[in-house]
Amino acid sequence: MKKLLLPLIYACLTTAAFAGDAKPNIVIIFTDDQGWGDVGCYGLENGRTPELDRMASEGIKFTDFYVNCAQCSGSRAALMTGCHYQRISMPMVSWPTSSGGFHPTETTLGELLQSGGYATACIGKWHLGHRQGYHPIDQGFDYYYGIPYSNDMTYDPELVRSENILLREGWTKKKLDGNKQGKWKRNQVPLMRNREVIEFPVEQKTLTKRYTEEAIQFIHEHKNEPFFLYLPHTMPHKPMAVSKAFEPGLGDSKKGARGLYAKVLEEIDWSTGQILKTLQDLGLDENTLVIFSSDNGPNHGSTGGLRGGKATIYEGGTRVPCIMRWPQSIPAGKTCREIATTLDILPTLAGIIGAKLPNDRKIDGKDILPLMKSLPGAKTPHEHYALLYKGGCVRSGKWKYYPFNAAKAKKAKLSKDDPRSQAPVQLYDLSSDLFEENNLAEEHPEVVARLQKAYADLKADIKKNARSRGE
Repeated sequence: MKKLLLPLIYACLTTAAFAGDAKPNIVIIFTDDQGWGDVGCYGLENGRTPELDRMASEGIKFTDFYVNCAQCSGSRAALMTGCHYQRISMPMVSWPTSSGGFHPTETTLGELLQSGGYATACIGKWHLGHRQGYHPIDQGFDYYYGIPYSNDMTYDPELVRSENILLREGWTKKKLDGNKQGKWKRNQVPLMRNREVIEFPVEQKTLTKRYTEEAIQFIHEHKNEPFFLYLPHTMPHKPMAVSKAFEPGLGDSKKGARGLYAKVLEEIDWSTGQILKTLQDLGLDENTLVIFSSDNGPNHGSTGGLRGGKATIYEGGTRVPCIMRWPQSIPAGKTCREIATTLDILPTLAGIIGAKLPNDRKIDGKDILPLMKSLPGAKTPHEHYALLYKGGCVRSGKWKYYPFNAAKAKKAKLSKDDPRSQAPVQLYDLSSDLFEENNLAEEHPEVVARLQKAYADLKADIKKNARSRGE
């Protein structure tokens, strides 16, 4: 039914949107737990990312780019639908035992572009529902290759196995069949091609390399038609792993997990370089929009000094690196310091390809193409960017507001005499206090009142208008 409705949801594509040019190819590279400070051009200290740095020099770097949730599934749901994850009733994290995902009537990036004549592929970590009805193939992707959720999880015996499944680490088909109600070992996850498990447990050291190979093959196969490649990397989420070519050597200055983390970042960077090289070799790079970002702040990487990290509402949890390259339309060497978010990707791509968004449901994102193109005077379309995650926050201009006391924040570890813990709410001027150390809530009650209203309005709207989740 969903696929039958798509032609009714979208209007015909307008040729005016392209000004005579072909539709752009679109590549979104989305890493897992890579922090704001985990890219060279954002201040990376432990490791090297020359390909991403070059990508930024040939495109645009966003300094104030936000996700919608500082955990896996909520963040990815917002990217895929342009909606607050609470609006579509998605959890922060889905599990191997989870039976649903966002509702099949929601419009995804895959469906938006598929309806516009694009070949679509998701290669990597999905984590938005892996059973019938919620799998990438059910959500607008022609092809899927990857692990269905986080690499520290387990196996779901409800998954369909390939007849030629590769079983490793002592597993057999008989053992799998006999363990349906048993305990599964963490970090042993399945690798899928389309709807079937083809390897269990997957060799995690090879994931980044194999994703890259699959992505390049997809580009080659669809070089003569518009394509959308969604490449959500498994790394640098724990357990971290790299292929043999990137294993930490004896000469590394930093050993242990930190040394491995640097190598994981380097392999992701290498992968990005391989994608860009393939586009160039095929003569596709001028009219291909490549977006690189991360799903949330780091678990063990660098926030670049930002407060908090993964699973926190502070800047280090929700502000992530974002680089965009599209030589035909994005001028080189630009930096955007305006507020932009993952919610904005879907409506922006709709505008780029001339597709109309569904008019029977609210989309929270905004079109940020003027920011991407660095047009004169371009400003963020977000007067307020409010989140309901983990106590909530509102970003508006230079201000960042939290409607709760700092001393009560999880993982804050503030002493009673810390100046951040005195006021009942928190307000920071990020233009002069990027690391959120000086709470100005008591000095600017008018700003607090304005941002509290923005937060309360969103909360009331979501409570009233949240859409049901698929089960």
